[in-house]
Amino acid sequence: MNHETVAFAQMKDATQTDYDLLSRNLQPYLEETAQRVLETLQRQATERESGHQIHRLDHALQCATRARAEGADTDWIAAALLHDIGDGLAPMNHDRFAAEILRPFLREEVTWVVAHHGAFQLVYSGEFTGRDPSTREQFSELPYYQSCVDFCERWDQRSFDPGYANDPLDSFRDEINTIFARTPFDPGHLCAGEVVGLPSPQTA
Repeated sequence: MNHETVAFAQMKDATQTDYDLLSRNLQPYLEETAQRVLETLQRQATERESGHQIHRLDHALQCATRARAEGADTDWIAAALLHDIGDGLAPMNHDRFAAEILRPFLREEVTWVVAHHGAFQLVYSGEFTGRDPSTREQFSELPYYQSCVDFCERWDQRSFDPGYANDPLDSFRDEINTIFARTPFDPGHLCAGEVVGLPSPQTA
């Protein structure tokens, strides 16, 4: 274990040597991101969804399994698995929280959907929670609108089913390792402005 530390107590006193040390130490930490994400998901198995019949992890796994069963690509599967990872720390804006974790690694369309799925889900819950069910219509002219409608309808809102046979968490390890191994903010995988959409519907 590396116990070498910087010399400064205030950032304004740091030297190049200090930042070289921090940079060297950062890389192995970044390489462990995928494992930390998987561990965070695993902890959601202890968090039942405020009266739902399943816990948070099962909801994530159902979403990701449905995405996989429909032939979705790695970005969509990772998003389906991680879209609610912010529930524990940011319950009032969990969608934006999750999107910021994913933003450096997934294409723009997918992170936009993750960031806005909470507003789009109000079409199902708003009538019963005192919020506007038509909230999503403010985004209807934007290019990723239909992708978010489809994400919510086909994967997210369906995935509270105690009888659904979802794939286990470990089966998604390759997808999670793949996305977090990408170069952060590489335009080649961010694909700004590109609309891919969800795969053609299949019976999952």
